[in-house]
Amino acid sequence: MIPEPAPETAYRVLARKYRPETFADLVGQEAMVRTLRNAFKAGRIAQAFILTGIRGTGKTTTARIIAKGLNCVGPDGTGGPTTEPCGVCVHCRAISEGRHVDVLEMDAASRTGVGDIREIIESVRYRAAEARYKVYIIDEVHMLSTNAFNALLKTLEEPPEHVKFIFATTEIRKVPVTVLSRCQRFDLRRIEPEVMMGLLRRIATAEGAEIEDGALALIARAAEGSARDATSLLDQAIAGGGTATAEQVRAMLGLADRGRVLDLFDLILKGEAAGALEELGAQYSDGADPVMVLRDLAEIAHWVSVLKVSPGASEDPTLSPDERARGQAMAAAIPMRVLARFWQMLLKALEEVAVAPNAMMAAEMAVIRLTHVADLPSPEDLVRQLQGAKGTPAMGAGMPGPAPRAPVPQASRGAGVSMGGVSGGGAVALPAGQPHPLDRFARFEDVVQLIRDQRDIGLLMEVESGVRLARYQPGRIEFEPGPMASPDLAQRLGQRLQSWTGTRWGVSVVSEGGQPSIREAQLAQASALEAEALAHPLVQAALRAFPGAKLKVQSREEKAQAAEVEALPEVPDEWDPFEE
Repeated sequence: MIPEPAPETAYRVLARKYRPETFADLVGQEAMVRTLRNAFKAGRIAQAFILTGIRGTGKTTTARIIAKGLNCVGPDGTGGPTTEPCGVCVHCRAISEGRHVDVLEMDAASRTGVGDIREIIESVRYRAAEARYKVYIIDEVHMLSTNAFNALLKTLEEPPEHVKFIFATTEIRKVPVTVLSRCQRFDLRRIEPEVMMGLLRRIATAEGAEIEDGALALIARAAEGSARDATSLLDQAIAGGGTATAEQVRAMLGLADRGRVLDLFDLILKGEAAGALEELGAQYSDGADPVMVLRDLAEIAHWVSVLKVSPGASEDPTLSPDERARGQAMAAAIPMRVLARFWQMLLKALEEVAVAPNAMMAAEMAVIRLTHVADLPSPEDLVRQLQGAKGTPAMGAGMPGPAPRAPVPQASRGAGVSMGGVSGGGAVALPAGQPHPLDRFARFEDVVQLIRDQRDIGLLMEVESGVRLARYQPGRIEFEPGPMASPDLAQRLGQRLQSWTGTRWGVSVVSEGGQPSIREAQLAQASALEAEALAHPLVQAALRAFPGAKLKVQSREEKAQAAEVEALPEVPDEWDPFEE
C-alpha cells in the first residue's frame, strides 16, 4: 500500500514523497510491526525504544509513526494510542510536517555534548503542551559523547509518565549497554529483493513511469536492502523519461553487463589471458568502472561457491534465467579450491586498486595473475601425474651421495616417492673393521628413541601417530602415512636423522603395506587389555556394585614405570659416629 502524496507544486524526491505514514506502509519489517501492535493493544508501551538497522530501512520513519500513534486522537478527537494513526487529526498532521511542539527531533551527530542533553533533562519535567505524550526522537544516538550518555541515564530509567524516548542508530555496538538495558530494542531488517522490487514497481506505477523488470532487479541489487537508496535510484532512473531499460540503469550505476562479466569469468578460468584482457578493455570502453568489474567478479565467485554448497540459492529473483543457468553450470564444473583461490586473489586485487597509479592497470594485472594460475593442477593431480610418469626417477634418487653399504630393496607396489632430498642409498662404505655409524639403529624403535633423546617433541608425536612402517633397515625407512600425517613428514624426518647421525637417510612414502603406527598399536593394546579386564568376573561384580564407575586398565610395565617415577630417591648411607 502506497500512501497518497499531498498535492504540492514544489517537486519532492520519491524517497520523501512516498515515505510511509503508517505501519501498514512499512515494508519488510513485519516482526517489529506485529510486536508494536500487540504492545499498543495491550497497553504495554515501553518508556524508551531504540531502533537499529542499516541506512534507509525506516528507523526515523518508524520513530515518527510511533510518535503519531502515541498522540493520535482520531478524526473525531476522542481516540487513544493506536498503531493506525488517522493522519488527519491535528497531531498527526503536525508530526508529519515536523512542526509539532511536543515531538522533538534531535540529530545526535551535530548535538553530541552534555549541554544538549541537559536541555532535554530540564524540559522533561513539564507536561506536554498540546499532545498526550512528549516524545523525544534522537537520531544517530551512538554519536553522543560518553558524558552525554551518562547524564541521560537517570532520566531514561525513570522518566515522567508523559515522556517517551525513541532512539535510532546504525551503530548499535557503540551505544553503552547501560542505555540498551533501559530501552526496548527493535532490529530493522534489510528488505528482501523480491519485496523491494514490488515496492519499486508500485511507486513507478503511481508515478506513471515505465521501467523494465531487469532494471528494477539491478536497482534492488545495488540498494543492498535499503528502501531509501532504492527509491533514490529509481527517481534517477525514471528522470530521463520514456522506458527505463536495464542497459540505461547499468550505465547509470557504472556497472558492466552481468552477462559480459560472466564471459570474462569464463575466459579467466580457461586461462585465455589475451581474450580476458580484450573483454576487460571492451567493458572499460563501454563505461564500466574497473573496480566495479573486479567487485562483480568477486561477487560471481562467491555466488558460484554458494551455489556449489546450496543449490537452492539459485532461486534469486534478481537473476535472469540465463544467469541462473550459467551459474548452475559453473557450480557443477568448477572445483571449490579454484573458486576459493579466485576469491582470495580478487580481494587482494581490490586492495591494490587503492594504491595503484591507475585503476585499469590494477584490474589488468589482476586478470593476468588470475589467468596464469587458472590452469595450475591441483596437488592431487600433480601427485597422480608424478606417479603415472613412466621412467621418472623418484625425487632425490639422482642426487650424488656416498655408495650404499647394501642394496636398497624396492618400495611396495604403491610406487613410493622419495622425500627429503636424501639419497636412495642409506649407508656410507667404511674401512673393514671400523664400526658403522648406523649399527646402533638396528631397529626402528632405536630411531624413535633417538628422536626422544633429541627432545624433538613435535617430530616424535608425528612419527608415533603418522608413520605406518612398511620396511626398515639402517639408513632406509619406507612408511605409509597415517590420516593425520603432514605432507612433508618424510622430508623433515630424513633431514633431522641426517643432522643427528651425520649419515644420509633414505625416507620414502608408499601407498600401502604399512603396519599400524606406534600410537595405533598402543591404542589397540589398551583396548585389548580393557576388553580382557571387563570379561573378568571380579571386575564385572565391581561395576555392578558401583554403577557409573569408570575402568582404568594399566599393564604391569606401565605400573612399574609409574611406581619408579613416584618413588623417592634412595638416600646414601651416612656415617654415624655413635655406631662405632
